[in-house]
Amino acid sequence: MPTALQPARSRLNPAVATLILLICLNLLNYIDRYILPGAQSLVQKEYGWSDQRMGALTTALFFVYMFAAPLTGWLGDRYSRKPLIIAGAVLWSLATLATAWVHDYWTLYLRHALVGVGEATFGIFAPAVLSDFYPERDRNRILSIFYLAIPLGGAIGYLAGGELGTLYGWRAPFFLCAIPGLLVAALYWVFGHEPARGSADHIRQDVRRATVLGLFRNGAFLTATLGLAAWTFAVGGISTWVPTFLHRSLGLTVARSSFVVSAITAIDGLAATAIGGWIAQLWLRTNHRALYLVSFASVVLTLPFGALVFFGPPRWAIPSLFVAEFFLFLSTGPINAAIVNSVSFRVRATAISVNLFCIHFFGDTFSPQIIGAVSDRTNLRLALGVTLIALVVSAIILAAGARFAPPLDESSPASA
Repeated sequence: MPTALQPARSRLNPAVATLILLICLNLLNYIDRYILPGAQSLVQKEYGWSDQRMGALTTALFFVYMFAAPLTGWLGDRYSRKPLIIAGAVLWSLATLATAWVHDYWTLYLRHALVGVGEATFGIFAPAVLSDFYPERDRNRILSIFYLAIPLGGAIGYLAGGELGTLYGWRAPFFLCAIPGLLVAALYWVFGHEPARGSADHIRQDVRRATVLGLFRNGAFLTATLGLAAWTFAVGGISTWVPTFLHRSLGLTVARSSFVVSAITAIDGLAATAIGGWIAQLWLRTNHRALYLVSFASVVLTLPFGALVFFGPPRWAIPSLFVAEFFLFLSTGPINAAIVNSVSFRVRATAISVNLFCIHFFGDTFSPQIIGAVSDRTNLRLALGVTLIALVVSAIILAAGARFAPPLDESSPASA
């Protein structure tokens, strides 16, 4: 029997509808992830927890996230991804809603850990689903659009954590994501689509691209993954501690420091993600290594301005942060497109899960806690300098990875 939803569903482009809903989930995910850094000083004021204990909360989220990822990746290569995405969104939303009942450290720790389980579904499946809608040459453009949710969500999260947390208590901002997450999950059930696997793949397959064991001999995949892991170590530490750094070093209020970071993240993230994707898309017409080279240049350009943020004169900290974040976000679309292009549809969800395990295990799972521990023993300025070392490592790996980039003109049917 026809329903009122059927005419609306028939008018919607399946790829566009799915992209929009996945962007919404990603946006809510990053809002939730950055609320705590924005409200971190308020939590510490209430409970007196050390920097190391606060950093361990982020470690809990990513620890569960990265160990859940291999299982969800395996499931995503064998079963329909649509119900898995919906289940993950519901679990994540309910865990976020449970923040209202948090009144001690270990309850908050458990809450963060459960959020990681939910994120290990749509965080893995979204790039794989979108790659089945769009061919290799278009994935950088589409993923650049998809990952615009990172800076926008981060900015809203910082702002909500600082501003709403100051006005209504640090628990209140988390309600921004819980109910909308359940709503988007329901909309995905109605309007989300499951594309045919491999329908948009054209790069020639071989053992390294199309098998799980081949991933560990796939230079394009390994260098993109390890380069992104070092980048993620830096970004995870910076995003967790920069609002607190501005509060302590410049004397800004909690609300003011969160507002500054949210504004910079929103403006830089949206502009740089779009510009980085556009530059890479143009360059791909003449150089199949463009995804790696843009990512390499992004990291190199970030380094001097990052050093000025942490070690330069205080009056230069905020302008330098603005420039550093702009260059840092240039690589968002290209590096993620490099990862999905480096593997076949046959193992893409598994490859993304391996990538996520690596970038969090070697990246932001431990970097906030490491920085917190160094800060407790020295100072936060020196502790954040560790992130610059990670960016140097990232640049070296990405430069080496360009030689492994798969030629996009060596095409053959995906079923070959």
